[in-house]
Amino acid sequence: MTAIACTDLTRRFGALCAVDAVSLQVGRGEFIALLGPSGCGKTTLLRLLAGFEAPDHGQIVIDGTVVARPGASVPPERRRIGMVFQEHALFPHLDVADNVAYGVPRGVGRAAWVRELLALVGLPECARRMPHQLSGGQQQRVALARALAVRPAAILLDEPFSNLDAGLRAEMRTEVCDILRRAAATACFVTHDQEEALSIADTVAVMRHGRIEQVGTPHEVYTRPASREIARFIGEANLLRGRADGPVAHCALGALPLLVPMHGAVDLMIRPEMIDVHHDDAGVMIEQISFFGHDQLIRLRLADATTVRARTLPRPDLRPGMRVALRVSDPVMAYAAD
Repeated sequence: MTAIACTDLTRRFGALCAVDAVSLQVGRGEFIALLGPSGCGKTTLLRLLAGFEAPDHGQIVIDGTVVARPGASVPPERRRIGMVFQEHALFPHLDVADNVAYGVPRGVGRAAWVRELLALVGLPECARRMPHQLSGGQQQRVALARALAVRPAAILLDEPFSNLDAGLRAEMRTEVCDILRRAAATACFVTHDQEEALSIADTVAVMRHGRIEQVGTPHEVYTRPASREIARFIGEANLLRGRADGPVAHCALGALPLLVPMHGAVDLMIRPEMIDVHHDDAGVMIEQISFFGHDQLIRLRLADATTVRARTLPRPDLRPGMRVALRVSDPVMAYAAD
């Protein structure tokens, strides 16, 4: 079943087309990431879904009800949408329990529902604390509980981890993902962080210039990016010029099998971790090694002066100035050369 459906959704601000004919479907219980660089339109799309912006063209259907089309828009509070903002937006004069209960109709079962939600987010002991008495991660979980409290058809999260430090961000990504899955919630979150999108989303929608250019699983958009631009944006990519002849392309790294057969001049997308490195006195030279603890990035100069990067586990046997042989371990994506 579909929780959210957008059809030809367009939003302009003067001469700027922030969202350009976007069509997207989100299934019930699905966790989708809107991923793209700053200014690509992802936050405007989220605001259209929430009802904070009205479309110039197209329509939005939430849980089977048309909530927006040109000239007609259901207000945000009637869309059954939960919203989690970057800055959490908790009411500073209300304690945790009252923040979570805000928007929940008064009546029998209200207090029990709040207790259940605080247990779900791991904060049962914090009901009477004030927001300023909580850590950033705890405030994030309260904001999530408040969004879930109205039993929404979908939850929208706008860069939800951007205000957290690096260590807490990774921890909160996992916690929020676990909470949403336990609640069987439909969730759509905006991020410019590729690692964030790939690590927790079921589906990734990549946006550029107001358009959705690719929708797929994290594995699909990483291993089979739809364009050079997406390949460069998502992770690290070596792009080598080559010539394709059906299932194989020839380039400075030799004959490489292709994921999709092509013919003619192509650009080959090779992820650094796809390149195996072996000692060979007749091979290419290591120019630089950047060590990150859990792995290392090696910059190498090929015979045609092209620079490529390989990623390996920590290898104390490798050092700058050493010569090595390179082998690509997997089939590669190819794009028709400009």
